[in-house]
Amino acid sequence: MDEAWVGRRIVVAGGCGGIGRALVKALVDRGAVPVVLDLADSIARHGAPEGVGTIAFDASDPQSVNAAFASVAERFAALDGLVNLVGFARERRPIAEISDELWREVVDGNLHSAFSIARAAMPLLQRGNAPAIVNTSSGLALKPTPGYGPYSVSKAGVLALTRLLAQEGAPVVRANAVAPSAVDTAFLRGGTGRGGDDDGKAARLDLDAYLKTVPLGRLATAEDVVGPILFLLSNASAYVTGQTLHVNGGLLMV
Repeated sequence: MDEAWVGRRIVVAGGCGGIGRALVKALVDRGAVPVVLDLADSIARHGAPEGVGTIAFDASDPQSVNAAFASVAERFAALDGLVNLVGFARERRPIAEISDELWREVVDGNLHSAFSIARAAMPLLQRGNAPAIVNTSSGLALKPTPGYGPYSVSKAGVLALTRLLAQEGAPVVRANAVAPSAVDTAFLRGGTGRGGDDDGKAARLDLDAYLKTVPLGRLATAEDVVGPILFLLSNASAYVTGQTLHVNGGLLMV
């Protein structure tokens, strides 16, 4: 237990994914009180540690988001933290071959969902104790890769949204983002809740070629991302807001 974390009420949206599960465990170990929001199928597949509440929702549906946070408000009068790990990509396609439906699906699932979650959480955060938001973007937001158009654009939007939240939330609510590179989780094989999981599927990038471009020479692990998230949630970053913390092994240096 860590006295600074004991009793801190933190929503982890997308808490059943690889990073989410590692983060929830780390929060529980420190004495925080996380609540996991995720797709019903993901909750059924992975659950949560004993004593951790779960709420099923679809982040791409604003009504579902609002209902989920209404349930959160029944448990907590305020929130001290929000971590948004929601996001997914689809198969790689050049812009000229992307349908309107595919574009909207990916943008809604990454950017519109981040907006809906932040909007629903803000009233609870404004009543919290040193409240902080941590959104999840991607290195692809700053260095787009051909074939990942809607994902890159939506994750760039998450960074702009984070800076807006930092301005509007100040001086009470801090807002920052982490921007990981490729992480060794089910996300590389399609995601946890949208048809993918740790089921032996091949990664959707050439890992050997990719690792040759990473100065630290390996894939990120979920724990590599958890540490920066904990920092941004904690009072150790009390004078940090509106920033993006890149977690990429030196792949992108800004």
